[in-house]
Amino acid sequence: MLTDLQIITRLVLTVVLSGLIGLERQLHKRTAGLRTHILVSLGSCLIMLTSLYVFDIYKEITKLDPSRIAAGVITGIGFLGAGTIIRDREGVRGLTTAASLWVVAGIGLATGCGFKRAAIYATVLTLVVLFFLRYIEKYIFLKESGRVLK
Repeated sequence: MLTDLQIITRLVLTVVLSGLIGLERQLHKRTAGLRTHILVSLGSCLIMLTSLYVFDIYKEITKLDPSRIAAGVITGIGFLGAGTIIRDREGVRGLTTAASLWVVAGIGLATGCGFKRAAIYATVLTLVVLFFLRYIEKYIFLKESGRVLK
């Protein structure tokens, strides 16, 4: 059984990690920003904690698989992410935001089950992708179009 300190630590950690990703989305004025990313990850963490709690309570009574609830989270986030994707004349927008929501759900699940290092590493890698690959993409596409990067 988890202690209150372990539960609070996991919930706070997921808020901090997902908040960093949400802040990047907010800074770039995306549809799902700071609060949305935090809530998705916090909800995922809580669901994982609940799953572990239920597993611990009933492990002597019946066979349970705590990963089944986590699988439901991933499916549900697909619907939330689909709502951030917009198709217009210029193309499709919102795919990166949808993907970042999916990642913070995974970060929440990892944090919830105590896999903190993986959650931290995933957060760092996600921030690298969101912040730094943006500039590499711009550089490559400007170079291909023959324009000069300013």
